[in-house]
This record gives sequence, structure tokens and C-alpha cells, in this order.
Amino acid sequence: MGYDPFTMPSVSQALPSTPFNPYAEDHNPLAGAGSSYFATQNTFSAPSQPLQYHLYQPIASTRETLQPYQRQIYDFFLPPSLREDLQKKSEAARQVLASQPGVQLPSLQQYHSLVPLDTKLRNSTSSFGLSSWVWKATSRKNGNIYCLRRIEGIRLTNEEAIKAVNSWKKIIHPNIVTTVEAFTTREFNDSSLIFVHNYHPLSKTLAEHHFPVGNNRFGRPAPVPEKVLWGYLVQLSSALKAIHKAKLAARCIDINKVILTDKNHIRLGACSILDVLHFDTHRPVEDLQQEDFFHLGRLILSIAANTPLRNNADLRFPLDQLDRTYSPELKERITWLLSPPPAIAVKTADQLVYDLASHVDDMFVAVSNAQDETLNHLGRELENGRLVRLMAKLGTINERPEFDGDPNWSETDQRYTLKLFRDYVFHQVDAQGNPVLDLGHIISCLNKLDAGVEEKIYLTSRDHQSALIVSYKELKKQVNAAFGDLLKAGNKQQASRGY
Repeated sequence: MGYDPFTMPSVSQALPSTPFNPYAEDHNPLAGAGSSYFATQNTFSAPSQPLQYHLYQPIASTRETLQPYQRQIYDFFLPPSLREDLQKKSEAARQVLASQPGVQLPSLQQYHSLVPLDTKLRNSTSSFGLSSWVWKATSRKNGNIYCLRRIEGIRLTNEEAIKAVNSWKKIIHPNIVTTVEAFTTREFNDSSLIFVHNYHPLSKTLAEHHFPVGNNRFGRPAPVPEKVLWGYLVQLSSALKAIHKAKLAARCIDINKVILTDKNHIRLGACSILDVLHFDTHRPVEDLQQEDFFHLGRLILSIAANTPLRNNADLRFPLDQLDRTYSPELKERITWLLSPPPAIAVKTADQLVYDLASHVDDMFVAVSNAQDETLNHLGRELENGRLVRLMAKLGTINERPEFDGDPNWSETDQRYTLKLFRDYVFHQVDAQGNPVLDLGHIISCLNKLDAGVEEKIYLTSRDHQSALIVSYKELKKQVNAAFGDLLKAGNKQQASRGY
């Protein structure tokens, strides 16, 4: 060839300059080509094609190879196990106490609808030295649900003590339960201190998860897999790194204060409480940080030994038994955590995370795989919001009572066609008059309507006296016109917010 067609100025000048709009009603194949066709020495791009809403294209990689006939309805939605888990968490978050005559729970400032989260019927005094209760409550300010921990019967002698919570409010970490605020109250007929933290529904403490009451009565429980222990160690080490970097100390690394919120995802809870309770006990932060390493080692050793270890327990025997089940590397790391710091240097969270580099990589791979799986599931739900809005529009148009002075508004003109389309999508019957329930047909029709494709369908009334052949593109215009009439007559502010 004696010329290069992609460098000719006449070609680029002849192409239209209007950008291509994939959402437009009319899709001209060359519309906007000038903004997309460009050429360099090694690149060339074509204009975007209209979005095909009626087709479901997987957006994430998958390891499963299925034939087209093997696809099921579940392929369009979340897996049943994940949906069930989310629904259980939603139910737990919205759970309320049944009202009883003569019993009324107090409202603590802006928090109301208190629900106890403790499975025990008595208060606990083992962790903080004072009686404590855990509640779930709803905030009047934003409607969110929080976890409230009440420390019973305490009177603060220093007003600056409660301000120690402010430093914890700045720490946002995936392995730390976020602290919201703290305040005092007399709503329980005593002087109580309330700590507010983020609420994670259906969470369990590591003690409840690994040492359930009443299980394995006739045998020793199976040892916890070593990968799980390394996962706990990596997550808590990352939490300590964030805490120590903020010039704070966790002081609550206890098997009853670390909660399991998701599969192998733990969070350090009850932070900031001891800072307020022991505010007058002036101990160097460096010493408290060194104690965090010891408590972390004792927690991992307790789970590895399948035995809850008390504060004053002898740790030498369970430490010597680790060789029977776990690798020398894990024993060495636990020993390093439990040993006192050397005289010439102190332990640091940065050093701990550095020593766990290989296991941090394992956690990174696991988290990345979980993120890919979640993205794949989320892609299945991508179009649900769009279809719900479309169904809401159809619901506001079909079978509508008198509007604009016309009692038959929804039965005339294009509204009647939409009524026939509603029967075509949702009310189909077979030759024997039995209802046809085909979710794939419903999803396909709604997607084609939202896309406004040129495909035509045959609509007929229930008495077979009316029959129409209409395209999805015409139906889409009719939906927009009918719904536009409703928007003009309704409150414009509400309409703009709702749709």
C-alpha cells in the first residue's frame, strides 16, 4: 500500500466528534467514533458497543468449568450458604427483647433498645476486676447498632480518665474493634461506666469458639491446625503494630476479649477500658507494651494446648508439649513472646511482624483469594438494584387507581400495553392453564426491557380479545413516558430522591 489509512487527516476529519453514549435510545454504529478511533504506531481502539443488559457476563475468574446446561438459578444470585450467613447476621442485628410487664430497660443518652449479648446469666468479674455486662443498642443519631460494655459500680476520681478514649478512637484497623466513645451514667441506679464499640453480629470469643462448654465430654478435642494459629498470630501482631505505633498498649489480649467475627478473622476487643480504669496507675507505656507480647504468647499457647491458661499458671509444661503436634518454628515464636525482653533491647511489634513475613504472605494469599471469591459473588448481584428499580416503576404504573382525573388511566394508551407486558412476564400459563414459574424468563424479559432491545414480543389480553406485537424498545419508551407523568404530578423533591 502506498498510503497509511490511519494517518490520513481526511479520515479523522470525516469522523463525527460526538462522544458515544452507550445509554442512548438510538445507537448509531458510527456515533462518537471520532472520540474513540485513534491510531498510533502500536495502538488502535474501536468505539464501545451498547451495554447488553439482558446478558450476564462473568466479571471474575473462576476455577470451575461448567457446561451451559449445568447452570442453575443460583448462578445469578449469592450462594445459599453466604446468603444464609448474611441473613443470620442481619437478624441478630435487628433482634429486640420481648416486652414484659413492669420491665423497662433504660436509654443511655442516644442509645436505646438494649439487648444483652452475654450468654451467661451473671455478670463477669474476671477480666477487669469489676462486674461488667455487654449489650447491643441502637443509636438515635445515625440509626447504627453498637456494642455497649457496662462496667458496674465504678466512680471515676479523675475527670481526665475518660479522655483516654480519644486516642483509641483514632485507631481504625481490621483486627481491632473500633472504639466509639465512653461516658458515665446512673440509669442503672448506680455509678456505671459505658464503653461504646462497633458491633459485629454473631461474633464469638476465642474461648467460646475453641473451648465450648459441654462438647467433647468423652474425649480430648482435636488440635487446632497450625495454619489457624499462625493466622491468629499474624492478625494480632498487625493489631499490636498499629496500637504501639500510636504510643498505646493493648492490655486486653485475652482469650475472652478476642472475638472471631468471620472465618478465621479475629478482632481485638475491649480496647481502651483498662486505660480508663487504671488511669491513676502511672505505668510506663513501654512496660505495658512488653506485657502485650507476653499475653499474646499465652493466648496462642492456650489455643495450641487446648487448655485455657490462667494468669498465674505455669506455662513450662504446655510449652514443652508443643513438639508433639506443632512445628519447632511455632514453639520458638511462642517462647520468644513469653520470655522477658533482653537487657540490651526490647521487643517491638515491627520486629515481630518482620519475623512472621513468610506467614504474612500466606495470609495475604488467603485474603486475596477470599476477595476474588467475594467479588465473583458480588458480580452476580450487580444488576439486582437496576431490576428492582424497573419493577418499582412497573408497580407504580400497573393497576393504578384514578390519576389525573381519569379512573381508567392505567388501562388506556401505553399503560394498557404495559399491563399486557406485566402478564406476559409474571402471569404466563401453559396449555392446561397451570402457572408457568420460570425465573430465567422473568430476568431475561426485565433485562431486555431495561436495555430497550429491538426484539419484538407478542402480547395478548387474558380474554384473548386484544393482541399486540411490540418491541422492547417501544415498551421502554412507554415506561419512561408513563412514569414521567407520575413524576410531574408528584413531589419533585421526593421523586428525585426515590428514583
